[in-house]
Amino acid sequence: MRRRINIWNGIDKISILLFLAMVIMGWFNIYAAVYNEEHKYIFDLSQRYGKQFIWILAAILMAVFVVIIDTRFYLFFAWFIYALLIFLLILVLVIGKEVNGARSWFEFGPVSLQPSEFAKFATALALAGYLTNHKQELARLKIMIPAIAIILLPALLTAIQPDMGTTIVFFSFFIVLFREGMSPYIFVSGLLMLVLFFLTLIIDNLYLEVALVILAFLLTWFATKKMKLCLTGLGIFILISGILFLADHFVFKSLGNELIILISLVLSGITFSYHIYSRKAFGVLVIYLFLLGSVLYINMVDFAFNNILKPHQRERVEIMLGFKSDPHGTGYNLNQSLISIGSGGFSGKGYLQGTQTKFKFVPAQSTDFIFCTVGEEWGFLGSCAVVGLYLFFLLRLLLLAERQRSTFSRIYGYGVLSIFFIHFFINIGMATGLVPVIGIPLPFFSYGGSSLWGFTILLFIFLRLDATRAEYLL
Repeated sequence: MRRRINIWNGIDKISILLFLAMVIMGWFNIYAAVYNEEHKYIFDLSQRYGKQFIWILAAILMAVFVVIIDTRFYLFFAWFIYALLIFLLILVLVIGKEVNGARSWFEFGPVSLQPSEFAKFATALALAGYLTNHKQELARLKIMIPAIAIILLPALLTAIQPDMGTTIVFFSFFIVLFREGMSPYIFVSGLLMLVLFFLTLIIDNLYLEVALVILAFLLTWFATKKMKLCLTGLGIFILISGILFLADHFVFKSLGNELIILISLVLSGITFSYHIYSRKAFGVLVIYLFLLGSVLYINMVDFAFNNILKPHQRERVEIMLGFKSDPHGTGYNLNQSLISIGSGGFSGKGYLQGTQTKFKFVPAQSTDFIFCTVGEEWGFLGSCAVVGLYLFFLLRLLLLAERQRSTFSRIYGYGVLSIFFIHFFINIGMATGLVPVIGIPLPFFSYGGSSLWGFTILLFIFLRLDATRAEYLL
């Protein structure tokens, strides 16, 4: 049943004010980041701050256009929009412009567009459309797999470009799946995989795998309360490992300790399979599969880190973890970022008074490292104000998402929240050394038309859905 609602009365004014505040603050920070004494006029179109003003005006027009479109358009054309953006992500790999080693941009004269920025709201729409038709069914594998495929397809295409920062952003949609009923075991497993990823980089693989084997046997003892069973299993594992170790030492000489442990686990599992089947010991089976999967994952992470990641990407992770110090090479960006933020002190040096910014010590200071300008010129107080503004914005999105009456609007709202959260967390974490330098913009602050327009469309589609949340009960 349709109810006539005044869009402008229903739209969330607080979110619009937050949007305008962040956009204006971002514009003035871009002006400070690339300030030119010979081009002091902030509307100078030959400078980035002048161009950003044009992007802001275009973003406002886009916001108005998005809001006046009928709500049903976003539901009925979600798949078409998603397919179009997937096509553009494929096309950019063929005819796109290469920038800094990544083929991610379409060039139209003086304007460049990055389709991956628009693929974020397209993926959010498609995921919302799919899950709306399969309410409360994410616990079923045949429903969950297509939902995951919707997320992984654009992630894979952006990884090929390669644009690892944007690729990671798409994984934030798993938060949406968890909210909509995905098994908490899968979500917790994802978090454990993240922890295991860093442990793999920090601890020697052999020690980590041995520790996991010991942990698995302790969990088995705790679950079954049968010491004899656990000692028998441990004895079989040690026996098989010993035989394989001797065979490798005298015969093969190429297996390696990690592969020996993996093979031993597989053979031990085969040996115990009858016991698990006959006693219906599903708890033991889960522990065994967790152990086997963890060991496989450790070897996959080790292989990917050493053979798939590019040297500069490996160095960024190693610098973040403290394994390497390279203040003049790969670690230069992070080092200068920390110097810039730290030099601002408690209250900052003052607007347009940042020496690190003025003399361009920080690379990408108007894009990925725009937060450095905030830290240097506004200090700790200003940085806290910006972080507080974003946190309030994220909480507002959470409130709006939870008050939606339609499944489609709620799911899309959580998609919006997830994207903004991951951008905020990674960008500021990157500038402060908490996460590796992977290069993603700070929403509404960083310079760039594509990112600003993509975030604007993403946000205002949700505000349009929220404005008429009682109109269509889907």
